[in-house]
Amino acid sequence: MSDKAKNALAIYKSVEGQEEGVGDWLEIDQDRINMFADATLDHQFIHIDPEKSAQLSPYKVTIAHGFLTLSLIVHLGESVKPLKPEALEGVFMGVNYGLDKVRFPAPVPVNSRVRASHKFLSAELKGDNTVQVKREVTIEIEGGNKPVCVAESLIRYMYSD
Repeated sequence: MSDKAKNALAIYKSVEGQEEGVGDWLEIDQDRINMFADATLDHQFIHIDPEKSAQLSPYKVTIAHGFLTLSLIVHLGESVKPLKPEALEGVFMGVNYGLDKVRFPAPVPVNSRVRASHKFLSAELKGDNTVQVKREVTIEIEGGNKPVCVAESLIRYMYSD
């Protein structure tokens, strides 16, 4: 086993269950929603048609796709400072391994601002030089009373020898 991976695992184990912090705000405007609709071929009116949304949607404005919100986990998480940055010493690559338990409890209306918070859930060794970490990522909307996305994110960090 890589000494750096072994050291990182011990550091990560020491912070299991702890809140890591909150990141920066990002505005979700109509251009971003439209580009996501084009990229995913999901052109449902509640995302791209402000006039029809004003008439028929319960939100009265367009809303971001749930998967747009989910896709921003990496970007939003970049501004959340790790509890123990020394655990990343020797990382030569990080890989998004997947997600567990994804939910979208509330919509993201156009022109809203969102940000992510992290809670460190667990870490486990997944090979001689690989540590998998699980974080609960909660994305909130500014002024909202419930989260817009809650997901468990799995990242695999690969360490040099």
